[in-house]
Amino acid sequence: MTTITKYVVALVLCLFVSNISAQEKNNETKKDSLKNSPAAYKSMQIDNLKAEKKRIETQERDFLKADIEGINRQLDEGKITAGEAERLKKEAAKKRAANIEDRLAIIDKKIALVERNPYAENLDSENSSYIGFVADREDGSRIGFSIKSGKRKPPKYDLRTTNRMVFALGFNNAIGDGQGLDDSPYKLGGSGFVELGWVWQTRLFKNSNFARLNYGFSFQWNKLDIKNNKYFVENGDQTTLQDFPSNLKSAKFRVTNLVLPVHFEFGPSTKREYSNRVRYFTDNKFRIGLGGYGGVRLGSMQKLVYEDADGDRVKDKQKRNFNASNFVYGLSGYIGWGDLAIYAKYDLSPLFKDQAFEQNNISLGLRWDLD
Repeated sequence: MTTITKYVVALVLCLFVSNISAQEKNNETKKDSLKNSPAAYKSMQIDNLKAEKKRIETQERDFLKADIEGINRQLDEGKITAGEAERLKKEAAKKRAANIEDRLAIIDKKIALVERNPYAENLDSENSSYIGFVADREDGSRIGFSIKSGKRKPPKYDLRTTNRMVFALGFNNAIGDGQGLDDSPYKLGGSGFVELGWVWQTRLFKNSNFARLNYGFSFQWNKLDIKNNKYFVENGDQTTLQDFPSNLKSAKFRVTNLVLPVHFEFGPSTKREYSNRVRYFTDNKFRIGLGGYGGVRLGSMQKLVYEDADGDRVKDKQKRNFNASNFVYGLSGYIGWGDLAIYAKYDLSPLFKDQAFEQNNISLGLRWDLD
C-alpha cells in the first residue's frame, strides 16, 4: 500500500513538472526566435511589461475588495463601529493606491531598462512557477513548500469547505449471528485493516464550526488471518472454510474496497481572524464523527503459505471473487482529539453474498486526519 501511494504521488508530481517544463520550453523557444529580431524581442518585452501593469492594478483592486469585505464583516458582527469601519476602509484604499503607485513605478523602470538595452532580459519574476507545500501559522503567516504559480490572488475571506487526507489502520475481524470474537475463525492479532482516502469538510452553519459534514472517498484493505489450519474453498455459489490437506504456515484472505464515507462531525474549534480572512482550527480539540459508507469491492485474494511433499516452501496467491459481496456498505464512527481519533467500522453487507452462514466485517483502530 505504501509503495502504491508513493508511485501515485510521484506520478502526479512528474505530470505537473512536465507540464510546467513544456510551458517554459515553449516560452523559451518563442523568446529564442524573437531574439533573432532585436526590434521584435524588444517590443515583446515592453508589451509584456505593460500587460503586467494592468495585472497589478487588477490584483490590488482585488486585494482592496478582500480588505473591505473583512471590514464589513467586523461591522456586521458588531466588533467595530461604523466610524471605525469608514476609517479602516480609507486606510485600506490609501495603502492599495500606494502599492499600485510603487509597483507601477518599478515596471516603468523595467520598461526604461528594456528601451535602453534591446537584449535585456525580463526581470519580472511574478509569473514563475514552483512546487511545494504550505501551512498556516497561528499568527496568520504561511510557511512551507507549495505547488502553485507565482501569481498571487487575494485569499478567500471565509472557507466553508476544506479538504485533507485520511489514514487509518488497526484490527480487523468478521463475525456472524450468535458469534463473538472469542469463537471467530480468524486470528485477532494477524487480522487487520488499512484505509487511505481523501475527504472534504463543509461547515454546516454560517458562523459556527461546531457541526461539520465530512465526505469523500477511501480505499479499504480488510485482511483476515485464518486459524486452525483452514482456508476458504469456493464451491459454486458457496464459500466455506475447510481443512487444508497439509500443514498451513499461513492462510490470509484480503478484500479491497473503494467506498464513499460520509460523517457528521461535531466538536469545538478555534476561530482565528486576520486582517483579510477568518479561519477555523480543530487542533487540540475534542471531536466525534458518526456516519457510514458505501461502495464497491475492487478485488479479493487468498494467500496460502505451506510446505509441499518435497519440503519446499510454497506461496499460493488465489485472486478470484470467492463469492464476496460486490457492493459494501456499513456504519462507522470515530472519537478523538485533534488529528488523531479512535475509529470503528462495521459492514452491514455480508462478507460473502448468499451464504447459509453470513459474516460481517468489523474493524477497530486509529484514524489520522492529515490536514
